Amino acid sequence: MASPTLDLLGFGNAIVDVLGQVDDDFLLAQGLHKGSMTLIDEARATSLYGAMGPVTVVSGGSAANTIIGAAGLGCKTGFVGKLKSDPLGTQFAHDIRGAKVAFTTSFAEDGPASATCLVLVTPDGQRTMNTYLGASANLTEADVDAEQVQSAAIIYLEGYLWDPPAAKAAFLKASRIARDAGRQVALTLSDTFCVDRYREEFLGLIRDKSVQILFANESELHALYQTSDFDTAIAALRQENILGVVTRSEHGSVVVTSENVLAVPAFPVDQVVDTTGAGDLFAGGFLTGLSKNKDHSTAARLGALAAAEIIQHIGARPQKDLAYLARQNGFDL
Repeated sequence: MASPTLDLLGFGNAIVDVLGQVDDDFLLAQGLHKGSMTLIDEARATSLYGAMGPVTVVSGGSAANTIIGAAGLGCKTGFVGKLKSDPLGTQFAHDIRGAKVAFTTSFAEDGPASATCLVLVTPDGQRTMNTYLGASANLTEADVDAEQVQSAAIIYLEGYLWDPPAAKAAFLKASRIARDAGRQVALTLSDTFCVDRYREEFLGLIRDKSVQILFANESELHALYQTSDFDTAIAALRQENILGVVTRSEHGSVVVTSENVLAVPAFPVDQVVDTTGAGDLFAGGFLTGLSKNKDHSTAARLGALAAAEIIQHIGARPQKDLAYLARQNGFDL
């Protein structure tokens, strides 16, 4: 097998985020669970959007955010996600290509509109997401290019893809091709409610070696192993014999292997404005470190730096030059 030409190839929902600042009373009035991600239909998206005040519109999507973060740190990256040929789809494609990410997935000419996520940000920086999957749910095995998958050192898959059956099939196809090519496969668990829905299936992916790298936040890890005790959950993850990376907000991250458990602090920030994309950018930084053969501590610190940048402004795409920021902080990339 030839050497990889891409450092990282992401598969995920291609989504345009619509972000608005609200208070806790707004969430209560709308019957929303703070900090969660809820799948909604087009009618609910229209209703909720109408109730929001001023908004910021920016391309998003979990895996896409990760890939753009890695690209900003100097990785050669690609992304696979489904869009409709409509204004939101055009904006997403323009934005991700503008970030120097290879994006060649064909547009859907008919069917549902491009996906959107209404992100409600409360004064404490927490985000409550309401996602209309639209065209992104129609990602299929036909959108998986075997040569492109084989060309990437690491394939990155988001847990949200496990909801639509066709996207799940695409996810599994990409994983099989990557494994057969001797590449690594990384999975992010995405959301506690996603883990609740598919816990056994996610564990199956880990245990049959479909996944070699796992990203989770603390809540997702608790949900995966059905325990409220962090040490118990970490011990269970250690037994899986994979590379596990667990984010803990202001408490930093924990990198878990069968041999070692490594705690890495968060980067300090002046003010948390919006946590949207923090985990995504952390993964982008960490995977950049891996792709450049850095040790796990350095990779986790790079992830923490990228996450720190993203939580100090609205939106899940970097506003600063991440590569320059990394050099300022002593990283040799």
